[in-house]
Amino acid sequence: MNWQDIALIVAAVIGIGIAVIHGMIIQRRMVRPFEEYFRSDERIEVLIRRLVPLMLHYSTICWILGGFALIVAIWFEQGARFATGLFVGCLYLSGAIIALWATRGRHFAGILYVIAVILIGLGINISG
Repeated sequence: MNWQDIALIVAAVIGIGIAVIHGMIIQRRMVRPFEEYFRSDERIEVLIRRLVPLMLHYSTICWILGGFALIVAIWFEQGARFATGLFVGCLYLSGAIIALWATRGRHFAGILYVIAVILIGLGINISG
């Protein structure tokens, strides 16, 4: 295992950790209140009541799967490793930009995602 593999694994751990905490916060602060508020409202279709919580957790699921993809990518050939890193890096970077923009730069997870994107860049370096 070289330093590039370690960089990808650390980026994956950061991403998965943030995603798990994000999922817990989304569940507590958004999904539960939504479900409680609209449980008895018959104007809201059952499909919407089932779909909204899944959509709120969609980014959490993507970030977790991206983290696992980075861990598995250490066994890929250079081209596949680069493509995986690029895809997951874009996922993490979009999360960082949105978090930092929405909180005016005061979002701890946004800063960690920027660090993860830097580590991904180091981990997929073609010259390594």
